[in-house]
Order: sequence, then C-alpha cells, then structure tokens
Amino acid sequence: MDIEKHLTITGTSDVSWKDAIVKTINEASKSIDYLTGVKILEQRAKIDGNKISEYLVDLDLCFLIDLNRKDDR
Repeated sequence: MDIEKHLTITGTSDVSWKDAIVKTINEASKSIDYLTGVKILEQRAKIDGNKISEYLVDLDLCFLIDLNRKDDR
C-alpha cells in the first residue's frame, strides 16, 4: 500500500516561472524523500515600474510516505 502526502510550497525566481518551478523542486528534493509529482497551483509576479521583477509559483508537491521507516522517538 502506498500513502501519498501533499505539501504546498511557494518558490521564486528573478528569471522566469519555469526557473522558479525547477529551483523550488530542486531545493525541496534536498529535504523531502520520494517526490512523485508536482501540480502548479498558481503563478504570479511582482512588477517594478513596467517590468516583472520577481516570478512566484505555488506548488503542490506529492511524495510517498516511507511505511518502513523506524520511529526513533
């Protein structure tokens, strides 16, 4: 039996929405094991003058729960 958990996180980039998504997944994978999928919930941007200054993305990350993990509490 697999149990999947979802986590909503926000990432940013000063380059593009795609860059924000890729960087956010890369950073999340450093501390979250068994990533299985991502859903882009929202994309937005900050504007400075007449130019986009920051790209923001809200992501729903999916990952599997390790049912064999030992609880060391």
